[in-house]
Amino acid sequence: MGRFEGKGVVITAAARAIGLACAMRFASEGAHVAITDRDGPALDEAVGSAKAAGVALHAVVLDMNDADSLAGGFEKAAKLVGSVDILVNNAGGSLHTPQLFLDETDAHWEAVMGLNLTAAVRMCRLALPGMIERRYGRIVNLGSKAGRFGSLFAGANYAAAKGAVQALTRQMAMEYGPHGITVNCVAPGLVLTERTRGFYASRRSEEDRARTLQDIPVRRHGEPEDVAAAIAFLASPEASFITGVTLDVNGGQVMA
Repeated sequence: MGRFEGKGVVITAAARAIGLACAMRFASEGAHVAITDRDGPALDEAVGSAKAAGVALHAVVLDMNDADSLAGGFEKAAKLVGSVDILVNNAGGSLHTPQLFLDETDAHWEAVMGLNLTAAVRMCRLALPGMIERRYGRIVNLGSKAGRFGSLFAGANYAAAKGAVQALTRQMAMEYGPHGITVNCVAPGLVLTERTRGFYASRRSEEDRARTLQDIPVRRHGEPEDVAAAIAFLASPEASFITGVTLDVNGGQVMA
């Protein structure tokens, strides 16, 4: 039996990259996993890839920026997995708006805050009542190195949103620990997904990329599976006495 045998897991924005790596990790350890995304074809492809690898994933199309779509999608996902014992708030990103603070518009701020912070808040509101009733729950939020130490790669709106996710994590951990629920955060450094590889190459010279690599003690960039392993640990029985933490997953690039 796997560590998550029979547990119901919902992972947002999980059609690819970190979210999909997480889904594969949980499913391979016995969980019933529902992945959500607004990209239906990408979800279908993810489900097919998982089947080829010998694990099953359920897919739910939803828009994280639409409260009604989110609520309906969550209800469908919960039915597919039985109960939402583990919630991974993976949805986020800079929405291709990284620029200097004074150049960020109100629309940029609202969009980035909505996807990174408000969507996580809404998902937690939907998941917590059932967790409280069962006196068991694991919530893992995705932060970022940018939210802890700033970033030359993303904008101030993204850094602020991820910093807020970390603060939300601590507050929720205090409030819901007595109900048997842990709430933690994982803060990845640069993880080379298909999308970030392109951004990174276009925004940093070859010399800059080589210099950055030398600043990482383990001398490599992160992969989605590195983050998935950290998330799985925080959701596992072994981490039942850990809550309210932000775990840096950046190869030692920044040591707090």
